[in-house]
Amino acid sequence: MQAMTQEKTAPAIEAKPFASDEARWQAVCDRNRAADGQFYFAVATTGVYCRPNCAARQPRRENVRFYDTIAAAEAAGFRACKRCRPTGKSIEQTQADAVQRACRMIDEAETPPTLNVLAEAVGMSPFHFHRVFKAVLGLTPKDYAAARRLERLKQELDDGTPVSQAIYGAGFGSSSRLYETTHATLGMTPAAFQRGAKGKQIDWTVTATALGPLLIAATGDGVCMIEFGENEAVLEGELAQRFPSAQRSRADAALDRHVAAVTAYIETPSRGLSLPLDVQGTAFQRRVWRALQEIPPGRTASYGEVAATLGQPTAARAVARACATNEIALAIPCHRVVGSDGRLAGYRWGLERKRALLAGEKKAG
Repeated sequence: MQAMTQEKTAPAIEAKPFASDEARWQAVCDRNRAADGQFYFAVATTGVYCRPNCAARQPRRENVRFYDTIAAAEAAGFRACKRCRPTGKSIEQTQADAVQRACRMIDEAETPPTLNVLAEAVGMSPFHFHRVFKAVLGLTPKDYAAARRLERLKQELDDGTPVSQAIYGAGFGSSSRLYETTHATLGMTPAAFQRGAKGKQIDWTVTATALGPLLIAATGDGVCMIEFGENEAVLEGELAQRFPSAQRSRADAALDRHVAAVTAYIETPSRGLSLPLDVQGTAFQRRVWRALQEIPPGRTASYGEVAATLGQPTAARAVARACATNEIALAIPCHRVVGSDGRLAGYRWGLERKRALLAGEKKAG
């Protein structure tokens, strides 16, 4: 995985990116989108200033001047480029706004709008819109619409709506296609989901670790929950709340191997942790979780860096939301994701545990 940084034991003041002329010139040569807004370059022979990622023909280095702000470039007598429009919204922001508008259309429609309808509404060709939408969100418009329908279905089922009504109320034209995909999204049929996973067998155990009590729960398909808590009673309550109607059984012996793997990882992080998992989420969430598993112990990545590895550099917030919904500690290592400045960001099991995990992994590395 690219662009990862070693975790620091104490926050350090980092140099401003693209601070030197050499770094800025390289960004211009690369048309580096990450440099947009960090500085501007002007060309003496044309009298124009541009964004670093301007698509215009590359100028000669001896004709280029760099400026920190638009005001500085204009004070030096340069005018804004009409191609990259440095005084307006960036291309990325324009595309993000278009995708946001399309998402609102999908959210508010009873049936998903077609690709052509969405593209026309935001002023793009269907092909270009499809590519932009996927680049921003990591999902195609069709996948996003399907995920939203499933969210509405889950809400309908949670509200007690009869299954047949909930399916059509969520925007599904028929039940056959829905039932083909529910295992990856609901983890069970809609009826079983509405019953709180009634009939689903979940074995669980609680073990003491250096980071506090830890619950491990598993179905026949794999581990479905790894949760830190204050004590066994609290953890058992969390399990019951998450799977209220499942058949839950304390099974210490049956989960011995999982417990041994987790405790060995906490004690010796360099071993890594590989467990069979039974997780449900949207297509984008699962992509993020797989990306987190590719971050080696002792290394960290920012939300933006994870988004970049997925090919969606503007999806940092979506990555953060996917991390926040992760319900399997350690095996899906969201503790290895930090803020853009290298500082520790939120962690559902507490920043002290996150700090301890990262310190242990760094020491082991």
